[in-house]
Amino acid sequence: MYPNLYYAFRDLFGIEWQPLKFINSFGFFVAIAFILAAITLSAELRRKSRQGLLQPTEVEVMVGKPASFIDLFLNFLLGFVLGYKILALFIMNKSVTDNPQAFIFSDRGSWPAGIILGLLFAGLKWWEKKKQVLEKPQLRTIRIWPQDRVGEITILALVFGLIGAKLFDAFENWDDFVRDPRMLFSAEGLTFYGGLIFAALAIWWYAKKHKIGFWHLNDAAAPGLMLAYSVGRIGCQVSGDGDWGIVNTNPKPFNWLPDWMWGYTYPNNVAGMDPTNPIPGCNDKYCFELAEPHYPTPFYETIMAFILFLFLWSLRKRLKIPGTLFALYLIVNGIERFFIEKIRVNTKIHLFGLEFTQAELISSLLIISGVILWIYLRKRHRATTT
Repeated sequence: MYPNLYYAFRDLFGIEWQPLKFINSFGFFVAIAFILAAITLSAELRRKSRQGLLQPTEVEVMVGKPASFIDLFLNFLLGFVLGYKILALFIMNKSVTDNPQAFIFSDRGSWPAGIILGLLFAGLKWWEKKKQVLEKPQLRTIRIWPQDRVGEITILALVFGLIGAKLFDAFENWDDFVRDPRMLFSAEGLTFYGGLIFAALAIWWYAKKHKIGFWHLNDAAAPGLMLAYSVGRIGCQVSGDGDWGIVNTNPKPFNWLPDWMWGYTYPNNVAGMDPTNPIPGCNDKYCFELAEPHYPTPFYETIMAFILFLFLWSLRKRLKIPGTLFALYLIVNGIERFFIEKIRVNTKIHLFGLEFTQAELISSLLIISGVILWIYLRKRHRATTT
């Protein structure tokens, strides 16, 4: 396992570059997942715009004015945060920054680095605006297409996705949350469906505000969401973040199959499991592995989600009714997650004599919602075309 990129580069290339310890493997793949989702979303929105399915909105902007106090303050704030936290990782004592994730979510940082970088960012903004100042500022109207807003949509999905993922993780591990509410601010513990639901609500509000066709936007996002899920699960597998399956004591079905694809002990996992089973001769921070091999469910989900991405991508031009591709995404996403839950380690919920996981419940609702949405959209389309 590679808890961060330092261990990956050391093992694969023999490179020992200390700053790589600050880049968590899981976070690295999540970042790639968001980038790929944004690329596919932008490509689909552009295609739909060329077909006349999406229209631009007109926005009035004032050009030629000097930088305002708000402009300077926001840029100073951004620079301060980056300096106080990110730059501090490279300049502060190693004893303080030895655990980068814990450091980022703590109140510790470098005040001088924050102030200096904040002033630099504010100064650059002031200089940029100064070069554009006109003797008489002008009010201009510009056209913004939906694909021009992908950056804002991605940031919105990132922020609200993280909030939802943390809140749903707290709900899923309620007893741990009651004992230590600070887990909401830790770097560990993210629930995919919580992030999906919160991000979807935020994007729905954004689409309504900027008059972007909601169903066309959903269809454009569906393949990218599945691709992002596939890439994100690579991060779970590589880092060993605890999203593995149950113990697998079954004999390997095919001799040519590598052992880790059937049952894996996740040595050097970032979750620090199992502390009762240390790795002999290891003196590092991540020196534990599971006592018994477990199903590598993140690897299975990476493969299945990528196949489903190709499936959805192949249908994006064939399904003509707006919203039906997204309905199909809900169905196949729910089916994939429902069945993988059968061999995943997860907290069980007991209700009305039934035992199920949070993911099983949500995935079942997604399947039902997708089927209902599919039927409704097709019926509505037939009614409007006859």
